[in-house]
Amino acid sequence: MQKLVNQTYQLAGNAVESFRKQLILDEKREATIQKYTHDVRRFLSYHGKQTVCKEDVIQYKAWLAEHYAVRSTNSMLIALNQFLRFQGAGDCCVKPLKVQRQTFCDKKKELSQAEYFRLLEAARRNGDMRLHLAIQTICATGIRVSELAYITVEAARLGRAIASNKGKSRIILIPKELCRNLLDYARERGIQDGPIFVTRGGRTLNRSNIWNAMKRLCKSAQVGPEKVYPHNLRHLFARTFYKKEKDISRLADILGHENVNTTRIYVVSSGAEHREQLESLHLTVPYQAACQNQEQHNDTLCRSALD
Repeated sequence: MQKLVNQTYQLAGNAVESFRKQLILDEKREATIQKYTHDVRRFLSYHGKQTVCKEDVIQYKAWLAEHYAVRSTNSMLIALNQFLRFQGAGDCCVKPLKVQRQTFCDKKKELSQAEYFRLLEAARRNGDMRLHLAIQTICATGIRVSELAYITVEAARLGRAIASNKGKSRIILIPKELCRNLLDYARERGIQDGPIFVTRGGRTLNRSNIWNAMKRLCKSAQVGPEKVYPHNLRHLFARTFYKKEKDISRLADILGHENVNTTRIYVVSSGAEHREQLESLHLTVPYQAACQNQEQHNDTLCRSALD
């Protein structure tokens, strides 16, 4: 039987909820589940129909490309493709946009160490030691914001935590001074065991809690809001580690990356250091000096001709 090029598929009324339950069974992280279901709902809202064909998805892909960055578009397409396969509509899956490897990042979005320390100081001045320590923990260990839940009193005593993600586990090493800070904070707050970063109601802090709290520090810390978000702390850790150790494979292990190419994205800088390296080569000469040398050469040629 000849395969239909643009076959139409019926989407179930409870498709998103069924997809969410499947993601739970697949042991996806809570942050991943929320993102995938959000991305699928975005498509369904745009599409507005209970049927779908590949032409519909191609049009949606083009719309995303017009309104979002390449990486954002591709992340949404990954979620949508997985949803379509779950619905038995794998024929409708589309290819991701091609990503040109970045040599340098936008300096406006690169968080410096000085800015990081200003954020810490701003949190301390505000009396928010929980946020002060949360920022410090992410940046000093390179963990994901969702992995703060694994930073427990027990982990601080041991100097390491075990994070589980996608059915795999990795060890997170915690610097000694950070361990002391965490245990002092837990002691002051009466936290005897379990997660250290919790709300007043005892729930683990989530990405939204920390994101919003960090944004409120921007003005007093004098740091641009486009630089201030939890994941940028992870990037600062990666750049700092790589600058010191120059070991991309080890960094990939620490960050929990299976592919070193993913890690390379984290160590991309604004190019300031590269510019300094170019300047230090001293392979240029002043333009005026070059012109003067040419004039002297021309004078010499003229005198030789007259002689």
